[in-house]
Amino acid sequence: MQIIETFSPEETFRLGQELAAKAHPGELCTLVGDLGTGKTVLTQGIAKGLGIEGPVSSPTFTIVQVYEEGRMPFYHFDVYRIGDVEEMDEIGYEDYFYGQGLTIVEWADLIQEILPGRYREIKIEKDMEKGFDYRKITINEVTKPVPEWNERHG
Repeated sequence: MQIIETFSPEETFRLGQELAAKAHPGELCTLVGDLGTGKTVLTQGIAKGLGIEGPVSSPTFTIVQVYEEGRMPFYHFDVYRIGDVEEMDEIGYEDYFYGQGLTIVEWADLIQEILPGRYREIKIEKDMEKGFDYRKITINEVTKPVPEWNERHG
């Protein structure tokens, strides 16, 4: 587990760039945090770190946004509006989750049952006592037993 503190949106953005530099194809990261904690800022930094020059915004209504122009494909999910996990099947989530790009999933706690057996959880928290722009970012490698995943993906 790694804990990083940032004190401005610019620092959170730079952290995203650093995470992108270490990212590898097939990696999945979940982003956990309340509204307004900086999930999109961190994601924009990741995109920039991958070499994506265009605008990056949260795909709240489209569920997934695909960026192909970086050093690897970048799949950005926002599952806040998912009503049922079956909707993820309709989107073809497995092509992204088990693809050759970096996948970021915001609000992943809503689809916990379909997450792979291994992923990186990035949790962003505010602490107003430390300042308006303060963020505590906890990065944790998650490994969980998922029988269905093991059966489908070895």
